[in-house]
Amino acid sequence: MTAGHFGQTGIYVAVFFLAVVAALTPARAQSPEPAGGATVQGYVRDSSGRPVATAIVFLRRAPGTETFSTQPQITRTDSEGEYRFSSVHEGAEMNDGAPTVGPVSVSRNETRKIDLVLISTKASEPQGALPGKAAPVKPDAQAPEFFDEPQFTVAGVTQATNSGGHGSDTVLRTTEALAKATVSLSKESAEGSNAAASAATESSLRDAAAREPENFEANRRLGKFLVDNGKAAEGVPYLERASRLNPRDPELHRLLGDAEEKLGNPLEAVRQYQRAAELEPNEPNLFDWGTELLNHRALEPATEVFTKGNRLFPKSVRMLVALGVAWYAHGSYDQAARCLANASDLAPDNPAPYLFLGRMQSVETTPSAESVARLQRFAQLQPDNALANYYYAVGLWKQSAGSVDSNNERSTRVESLLLKALDLDPKLGAAYLQLGILYSQRADFSRAISAYHKAIEVSREEVSPEQVTPEINETLEVTHYRLAQAYLRTGNKTRAQEELQLHDRLAKKTKENTERARREIQQFVISLQNKNKNSASPSQP
Repeated sequence: MTAGHFGQTGIYVAVFFLAVVAALTPARAQSPEPAGGATVQGYVRDSSGRPVATAIVFLRRAPGTETFSTQPQITRTDSEGEYRFSSVHEGAEMNDGAPTVGPVSVSRNETRKIDLVLISTKASEPQGALPGKAAPVKPDAQAPEFFDEPQFTVAGVTQATNSGGHGSDTVLRTTEALAKATVSLSKESAEGSNAAASAATESSLRDAAAREPENFEANRRLGKFLVDNGKAAEGVPYLERASRLNPRDPELHRLLGDAEEKLGNPLEAVRQYQRAAELEPNEPNLFDWGTELLNHRALEPATEVFTKGNRLFPKSVRMLVALGVAWYAHGSYDQAARCLANASDLAPDNPAPYLFLGRMQSVETTPSAESVARLQRFAQLQPDNALANYYYAVGLWKQSAGSVDSNNERSTRVESLLLKALDLDPKLGAAYLQLGILYSQRADFSRAISAYHKAIEVSREEVSPEQVTPEINETLEVTHYRLAQAYLRTGNKTRAQEELQLHDRLAKKTKENTERARREIQQFVISLQNKNKNSASPSQP
């Protein structure tokens, strides 16, 4: 192969020459080439494992066997990075100073597979190397390989149990909410389109696929369109046909993963996501694979994938966020907070890491100083963001939870932040709840009771009954309990009892809904390599 650029990546590569030696006797070296030669074939990939299309591969004869008229055999790789030489006879490398693969001995009628890897000169050339000259490559100087064979296998699915995770049920509910939010980071918002245009596009794509049923692109485009527009069951056959036409296309496996997950087939979905990551271990494919594992409670495998993804793509904010969520689900709260803090440092203007961090610290006993510092930055960078002010207020309050001094400077700062959050978003029931807790801490029960009532009022008004989220139910549940305590402190036992009864009914309903939702999740059964047992949920103690 020649040195040059490939694709549109702008990466300068030193490419290898392929040299082949046929296992024939020297006496026949000058005789006409008989039929029945060997076949040499394989794939050309870059250092990340991606196939390289249209790469030029040379096959040259050995020194001493070439003649004046000897010409190298030349071929190009196809769209999958595959090359092939047929009718290969005696010959070997012609070493002109370029790196070589070989010599390789082959027998007549043998098929020999030799895969080649392109090495980036930016990663491998010593400083000062001349362009176009391949520098010697040390084994440890090559670009990192992704896999390392995964240390787990998804062996099946089972109905999720109501146990698992670490800590209280509040922590478990938070973990589940964070896992769902992590999945949403991988899905781009769909662009709006009118129904007529969508129908016309679908009709055109169906016509194209019908005219050329063996056309890869026609099947891929139609299948993707159908999956993206809520017709996953109709889209799968087209994607499967396209995959049969080109089984090494990573995007097809990712699309099939999306479709199978939408159809409620997580086992097939995770296998498709894994295959996509194996074929092309880029950031999106690794992230989708990891989130599928996380969403189905395969915590240890998810952590493994996100850890390797973070190693390969250290500038990916969402990979660090996902790794933080995986550690949180494990019960490793300090590691989780550190990941989220680091993610926010990578992109200080991106609200996602702060929102995850705020949600995590809201159920911790005492958040770390670095967590509160990042939430402070969030509030400073986005002063008009209600949640930025709210989460910073909660972090400050938790740091000084033992103080009951109404004139405490930090307590005053917390109150100011909560009031600002409510000014920005009057429907933020959690901020009213936190304000009531702050007033109760000061023994200002009149204002606390007023704040608690407001939290209940706006939480019920926020959405319709069928749209009530677990977070809203959690706010209502805690508010009724806190309100009962405030009434007891003021001597109103009748109202306190009423609020406790409301709390108990809501807590029972929330528990039933949560357990029902958990039963609907199919949990992966994981076989861990080098271990003597299977685990339905590796995170369970």
